[in-house]
Amino acid sequence: MTPQPRPRSRVASIFRGLWRVLLFLVAFACALWATLAIYYSNLPWPWARIALAVAFAGFSFWSLRLARRRGPRLAFAVLFLAVVIWEISIPPSNTRTWRPDVAVTPRAFVSGDRVRIAGVRDFSFGATRDDFTVRYLEREVQLSHLASVDLLISYWGTDDGPVAHTFLSFNFDNAEPLSISIEARPEYDEGYNPIASMFKQFELIYVVGEERDLVGSRVKQRGEAVFLYPIRADAEGVRRLFLVYTQRINELADHPEWYSLLKSNCTLNVLRYARSIGWASGFDIRHYLNGWVDRYLFATGILGSALPFRELRAHARVREEVQPGEDAADYSRRIRRDLAPNP
Repeated sequence: MTPQPRPRSRVASIFRGLWRVLLFLVAFACALWATLAIYYSNLPWPWARIALAVAFAGFSFWSLRLARRRGPRLAFAVLFLAVVIWEISIPPSNTRTWRPDVAVTPRAFVSGDRVRIAGVRDFSFGATRDDFTVRYLEREVQLSHLASVDLLISYWGTDDGPVAHTFLSFNFDNAEPLSISIEARPEYDEGYNPIASMFKQFELIYVVGEERDLVGSRVKQRGEAVFLYPIRADAEGVRRLFLVYTQRINELADHPEWYSLLKSNCTLNVLRYARSIGWASGFDIRHYLNGWVDRYLFATGILGSALPFRELRAHARVREEVQPGEDAADYSRRIRRDLAPNP
């Protein structure tokens, strides 16, 4: 009697199916990443980038889904590795034709208690965000007079949501605050693109500026919803954080780096520096969904307030516009007028 083949194990069949699905998803992710990396590469001719990206996408589909032999898959692996090496080798630069609002790289000079910062932005704006007068200052501050730091969250198109821009303002007891905003650095003919930012399209810049510029322009000319939260921290910790920022400012002036939505953006860097001085630890999804980072910091106690979060947030909304001829110190005082008191 001829023995009958044993029926397949249902569990083994399920695992084989899941393995095939996993391999397909990994291959698809690799092909998509490489296609976008080619499209956003440093080739100077747009038609060449488009043609190569389309050709790579077509070859990926044929080699991974239609071809039955191992050779095309090996060819895909080799080409994918070549794209990875190409993408890694693209260098950042500080000498491109930048947009005027990010054209100047600041630099900090630390001498004992005194810190002099060149390239502090103090633009005055007209009716729109593109109507401004360029003005850069030198500011000298003293570490011994650095008293506190505030977190600012700016939303575009809404007054809440999962995505926003975050930056800090450092407060001195003998001078007006100094804002530092970690941003992408577009060239003169570019606008920010979150997908492009993952493929070495924008360098990284730390914009140092007066609040009447960095905050006031967001409230008025950009029509953004801005919230200002005092951070609970001792003065010594604030000074250590400020020195981390000055070090990074100088590092970028000497050695440019890439901005990346997933690896080096406004919120991730702020949290990274806070962690380096012992203020934060662990991971939370709101590190990426940064429009909700205020809720995360409130839960950890870093936003010091005895008020419920909703009430704290209502006090934190910045509604004041810069008045004609108003100096930086008066504007900074006005936007803190209605803040909830720290316990």
